[in-house]
Amino acid sequence: MTQALIVIDVQNDFCPGGALAVAGGDEIVQGINSFMADFSALILTQDWHPAGHSSFASAHDGKAPFELTEMPYGPQVLWPDHCIQGSAGGAFHPDLNTARADMIVRKGYNPAIDSYSAFFENDQKTPTGLHGYLQTRGITDLTMVGLATDFCVSFSAQDAAKLGYKTTVRTDLCRAIDLDGSLAAATDAMTQAGVTLA
Repeated sequence: MTQALIVIDVQNDFCPGGALAVAGGDEIVQGINSFMADFSALILTQDWHPAGHSSFASAHDGKAPFELTEMPYGPQVLWPDHCIQGSAGGAFHPDLNTARADMIVRKGYNPAIDSYSAFFENDQKTPTGLHGYLQTRGITDLTMVGLATDFCVSFSAQDAAKLGYKTTVRTDLCRAIDLDGSLAAATDAMTQAGVTLA
């Protein structure tokens, strides 16, 4: 009962045809559904932005998606508008088995700050509440799957390891954006943080 599966951002906008599509993002859904049976606890995360979020390129005059800008909390990639609250793009992929979820963590809802990690917003200090929930349930081992390997999965896994969880990322059940070498950088960062890549 000490192990949890965390399924990260398997949402329409991150799948083919979505506003911020990850190549092959839909290919992992059935594998994730099958994998759920191995865990007593299941947590889903959901990117959940208000319209006009500060991480959207459209909120910055003259900026294009995937450009880097400087925010009060540090560098920030600017994204196409995606996963807007209540939108079809923000919904979970229709084939994902959400009925088994014990908890859904919504992140990125603060208009002034992005949130890649399931544990902290991008200022690295504002918590989502997930850590407290896992502690209350006595969960010590986390396995992570989902989208995208090099952003939300990587940040979540690194934070989990820093918080003392035994953390594994199942790379076969993830897909990456791979923006300017971001996948290699994320892989290195996860390994250095003590995350097991399986």
